[in-house]
Amino acid sequence: MQSNYALRLRASIRAEAERLAKVEGATLNQFINVAVVEKISALRTAEFFRERARRANVEAAPMQLDRLGYDEPPRSGDEL
Repeated sequence: MQSNYALRLRASIRAEAERLAKVEGATLNQFINVAVVEKISALRTAEFFRERARRANVEAAPMQLDRLGYDEPPRSGDEL
């Protein structure tokens, strides 16, 4: 479903958006849609990691890290 929305942009922002849309081979409408989707994605990603951090068990983390890769030598470039 599509809907219309009157978007007010400063002239300088609109001009730059139009220029970049042209460079990308897109219409201004497509460019703005992609920009909004990218912003939504960034905000949802940040929200995802904040939620994961809230559920983290900080006390158990060192024990879990000690168990990981214990029997393998460091890979080349990962040495201390």
